[in-house]
Amino acid sequence: MAQTPDQISLYRTDTKDISGKNTVSITSYEKNGAHYVYAGGFEDIDVFRLDAQGKLTHIEKQEQYKKKGPARGMVADNIKGTDFLFVANKLGDAIEVYKILDDGALESVFIIHDTEETHIGIGITLQVIHMKNDAYLFAGGLEETPGLSCFKIHTDGQLSHVQSMKDTEEIHTDGIIGMFVHQIKGKTYLFTGGFQDNGISGFQVFENGHFKHVNSISDNTTDRYLTGTYPVTGASFGDQHYLIVGHRHHQYYKRKGFIKNTDFVYHGDAVSIFKINKKGELAPHSIFKDNENTKLQGQTRIEVVSVNQQEAIIAVGTRDDAAIQLCRLDGQGQLSAITYLETGFPVYYGLNALEIEGTSFLIAGSFDFGTRKIAAYRIGPTTPEMQGSSLKQIIHLKFKKEADPNRIQEALAEFAHQQEAIPQIRELQWGKNSSTEGLDKGFEYCFSLSFEDVHAREIYQFHKVHLAAMRKISPLLEDQLVMDYWVQGKIQ
Repeated sequence: MAQTPDQISLYRTDTKDISGKNTVSITSYEKNGAHYVYAGGFEDIDVFRLDAQGKLTHIEKQEQYKKKGPARGMVADNIKGTDFLFVANKLGDAIEVYKILDDGALESVFIIHDTEETHIGIGITLQVIHMKNDAYLFAGGLEETPGLSCFKIHTDGQLSHVQSMKDTEEIHTDGIIGMFVHQIKGKTYLFTGGFQDNGISGFQVFENGHFKHVNSISDNTTDRYLTGTYPVTGASFGDQHYLIVGHRHHQYYKRKGFIKNTDFVYHGDAVSIFKINKKGELAPHSIFKDNENTKLQGQTRIEVVSVNQQEAIIAVGTRDDAAIQLCRLDGQGQLSAITYLETGFPVYYGLNALEIEGTSFLIAGSFDFGTRKIAAYRIGPTTPEMQGSSLKQIIHLKFKKEADPNRIQEALAEFAHQQEAIPQIRELQWGKNSSTEGLDKGFEYCFSLSFEDVHAREIYQFHKVHLAAMRKISPLLEDQLVMDYWVQGKIQ
């Protein structure tokens, strides 16, 4: 990511359907030189392979325990030579462990259920911590008796309970939705966000997996934005260590009784940066406020896309703005905006960054139950082919010979109706092929759509009216050809 910020763009490379009812969580893992993506929602986990061009190939779907889920927390890691995927089954009140096979597929090997001693009921977030001799899985959730738990990970994937710490007024572990680990001066620190109790806490983790509270930072109504603390991540530049914390403010939740403390004040949306000293203590450092040029409302996932000695590129996924905001974190711990992309669907924890052959990618999933898709995005320099006066999409359709002519006309009419229902379509034209050159390759109909910008195209692509039109027309098609291009001026 050597480009200057205004040269970096975020653009979609592929889209795929998922088996789960929606996408709640996404993680990725590299095995034998291949990159695998795990998309978890209600009932199923979908496994994909992502190539260097950003194309997704579906491998399998894995049914979750009791067909429950959603697979809220997911983390993949290597434990003493064996690759595992750990899954927090939210409504199953359990943690599932899967072995990752050579082709990226999953094999269930262990499950541990919630007890009065642990805090994995309504499991949401998992974090693997490697110590000198052993690895541990930390778990947090959202339940009546919240807290933080640690389990030792054995070489066969089994988990054994090490320690649990019940939530109190002094720590923020009521609804742990984000966790992050920093290694500082040879010591290991785990940081948790408390969604319900509006703050963040730091813990020192010891070699045997036990942990103790270090300090906590609570929300206020002036210079902190921790009401509904949600995603937690971090970055280091030499001896400077930062924690990056987002929130989905409680004002965005409309369900009665879901938010425990309804006495809150909304004073905007922002990403908060905290500095960490050598003792693992947190201190407020800087804030990056939302404005008319950013998309930070309802932050649900923050991913570090890349990091070097001078800066880190950060991606913020938002449920309420339905967008991905790219930011730059400099060595002094200050965030600034680069660009954003309106995805056309709400991002709800389902966002993951990975790198293939030096290229950065983001995988995002739609939380909307009617969409049921994930998308891959490449992050890189803006090229002339990505700019122009407007964006056009040309669609060529070839129908099956046995397709009912009446159903074809109904499907064409519904496809043409999109312009009335989707305001992001600037212009839509269509017609039947009348060429006499014999070069049409059997394509019978052509649609031409025009969009003002890439945001409009993304919103159209995942709009419920467009998805409904595609579900109606796709079964009738023998083939289709789609091309997008930016309208250019004269070739010099």
